[in-house]
Amino acid sequence: MTTVSKRPLSTPRELTRVADRLSFVYLERCVVHRDANAITAEDGQGTTHIPSATIGTLLLGPGTRITHQAMSVLGESGAGVVWVGENGVRFYAGGRALTRSSALVEAQATQWANRRTRLEVARAMYRLRFPDDNPAGLTRQELLGREGRRVKDCYRKESARTGVPWRGRRFTPGDFASGDAPNQAVSAAGQCMYGIAQAVVAGLGCSPGLGFIHSGHELSFVLDIADLYKTEIGIPVAFDVAAEGEDEVGARTRRAIRDKINSSRLLERCVDDIKRLLLPEAVGSEAVGDLEDRVTLQSDRGRDVEAGRNYADGVIW
Repeated sequence: MTTVSKRPLSTPRELTRVADRLSFVYLERCVVHRDANAITAEDGQGTTHIPSATIGTLLLGPGTRITHQAMSVLGESGAGVVWVGENGVRFYAGGRALTRSSALVEAQATQWANRRTRLEVARAMYRLRFPDDNPAGLTRQELLGREGRRVKDCYRKESARTGVPWRGRRFTPGDFASGDAPNQAVSAAGQCMYGIAQAVVAGLGCSPGLGFIHSGHELSFVLDIADLYKTEIGIPVAFDVAAEGEDEVGARTRRAIRDKINSSRLLERCVDDIKRLLLPEAVGSEAVGDLEDRVTLQSDRGRDVEAGRNYADGVIW
């Protein structure tokens, strides 16, 4: 029988594509361990096995304990692990990239570092959210104003569609139960969408802190990406759940968001949207690993040269 230490590591080429994985798995009040290449979740009702390579991100809620071996297999498979609060409504920590290429994060940093291109990406994000509205030439303040009006219109529209009364966005951070049913559902849906965005951003190796709309937070880019799907998926699903009743709103919203994300193949779309925003030439590649896995050395005049060579005596170009 082989030991864990002797088992060969999986390579990125052997891993399930990030776009084909389960959006997320939420666990709470259980012990997470490892059984071969699966993780197990054990609680008072028994043990559940979950293949690690099929997880986009694992959300660990209150009362969870996870072993070193479980983290090891999750790391090998490139799954994201995020520690969240009750009902998944607070993000505490997480990380690990699935790709080994820095192409996207370098493109992100280049676009972010220039004020003009940063605004162009912000406009492109607005265009993805609201394709019927042309943001060309808009200032940041104008973009924020238009976005705010569109979100308010979405709340009113979903309230009318479902018959759920809406008195405005009212919630107390850290007190999930303080909001009414639609506000609870919107909060839960939003945090689930943040978890999904965090998984994809981490999986692609992008910087979560370099946002084009949000700024000043370590997850600014995650918030940017999650908001792309707020009015299309998050808010409508939240109102559907609130219309069904006020019991267990958080849990029902998470399940509804999970089903909607899987049925709409949002992970695949999210991958392509990020590539389209940051590195348009990469759109259409079939996997994260298609971004070339290579190490080069930076030289002068914007040139990269082959790594693994000694350039003490030779001419670089």
